[in-house]
Amino acid sequence: MSNSTRCAACKSLRRRCAEDCVLAPYFPSTNPQRFSSVHKIFGASNITKMLQRLPVSQRSEAADCMSLEATWRVQDPVYGCVGIISQLQQQILMVQSELAKTQGEIAFHNAQQQQQQTQLPQEPIVGGTQSLFQFGQPSSSSTNINVNQEDMISSNLDQQPFLDFLNQQRLLFPS
Repeated sequence: MSNSTRCAACKSLRRRCAEDCVLAPYFPSTNPQRFSSVHKIFGASNITKMLQRLPVSQRSEAADCMSLEATWRVQDPVYGCVGIISQLQQQILMVQSELAKTQGEIAFHNAQQQQQQTQLPQEPIVGGTQSLFQFGQPSSSSTNINVNQEDMISSNLDQQPFLDFLNQQRLLFPS
């Protein structure tokens, strides 16, 4: 390359950019920060050696990887990309836990609704020979419905699908 169009690496290192500069295709002069962070973490000599050892088809991907790793290492000097990966894994676990809880609640409510539907009387509620409320007095069948609902709410059987689901999720995603 000519001196006026030096790559970011050669500009940073204050040297002439040769026509066969290994760094020029991956660190253009339009993005000097990319080379700066990679140089700070890996060093110019190591970057050059790593790229020269790779086939030309893999060099672009390697330069991208070094750039990302260097950027993360500059942002978090202790953990680098591992810190970011850990944060993302924690977020995934939190969302999976929330999803499992929500799915358990849905299963619980579905089971509760299904149990309520199976306990409803088979007689017509309105327009039949006997309605649930005749002259303001509840019939015996509506009283039974209220008692059955109370029994159902206090029953541990209704909570069992929810508890089973939570136990299954704990096995899949131990904390």
